[in-house]
Amino acid sequence: MKAGRAAWRRWLEAFAFLSLLAFLLLSFPPASPALASPEEKLRQACNTCRGIVDRFTQGLTDTAKKNFGGGNTAWEEKTLSKYESSEIRLVEIIENLCDSSNFECNNMVEEHEEHIEIWWFKRKKNHPDLFKWLCIETIEVCCPVGTHGPDCVACRGGSEKPCHGNGDCDGDGTRAGDGSCKCKKEYQGEFCLDCSDGFYNSYRNDTHSVCTACHYSCKTCTGATNKDCKDCKDGWLRHEEACVDVDECAVEESPCNSDRYCLNTDGSFACKDIDECSHTEEVCTGENTNCINTPGGYKCICSEGFEDKEGICVPSIKAEEKSSANTSSSDIHEDL
Repeated sequence: MKAGRAAWRRWLEAFAFLSLLAFLLLSFPPASPALASPEEKLRQACNTCRGIVDRFTQGLTDTAKKNFGGGNTAWEEKTLSKYESSEIRLVEIIENLCDSSNFECNNMVEEHEEHIEIWWFKRKKNHPDLFKWLCIETIEVCCPVGTHGPDCVACRGGSEKPCHGNGDCDGDGTRAGDGSCKCKKEYQGEFCLDCSDGFYNSYRNDTHSVCTACHYSCKTCTGATNKDCKDCKDGWLRHEEACVDVDECAVEESPCNSDRYCLNTDGSFACKDIDECSHTEEVCTGENTNCINTPGGYKCICSEGFEDKEGICVPSIKAEEKSSANTSSSDIHEDL
């Protein structure tokens, strides 16, 4: 009876534990992954369609003259012409358009497989560009290069040369984005025609701009030399209509600590360690010593074969033993 009651108690405890676990799982469901924004979905849709077309093009290459080569040439040409536009070939290509783990790709192919078949059998001859026919004109997930947004409007600066060639158009080629320009580092402004600080217009008209780096002493400039600076960079000052280097080391009180010397550089300076060991006057005056330079100072060490004994470099025991051994060996050879 006791064994039966114990088993019954264990069963109740297990049931209670499982019930509590189920309650916790239902009360606190796992956090779902962050959903992509509508804007990101639009960009992704175009990328997915472009990837499908790329894989389709690769499939055409992989299946070209498949299972043919050698033998009856006339028969092969006749058979190949049938296979070239056959449903069998199309199925082989479609089966390899997506990786098994790519949900977006597989979903798009499944949803628009009929369109791909229509293009293959009826539209390919008059519309050889599958990307344009499928992604832009039919399922409308992409735009022509230089355009963006739901209606494929021109990017800033025009579709022929978005951002005047000096930046990237937001959403270019997709149904997303606002068409604004992300300028290269040399350029700024809504249309990437103005020059950033540190650059000047070496050429410009209404539709084209070339920004070239200023002289390294200039913060802003109108030309290539230090005389064309509008503002000097830190570490430079204007002298006789040009930006010249400030010699920070020429001041009465050095900007460096006493154990370092000041080295002037363009627009700045550097504090270098003083090599006390290179002085004309020796700093290590003891016999059998060598000077070793260290950051901010130096140290005197005993030469090889010597060791420090109360501040004096004396021959080391090992050196004496080696010298004694060499002497003994020499004596033996002489005796022989």
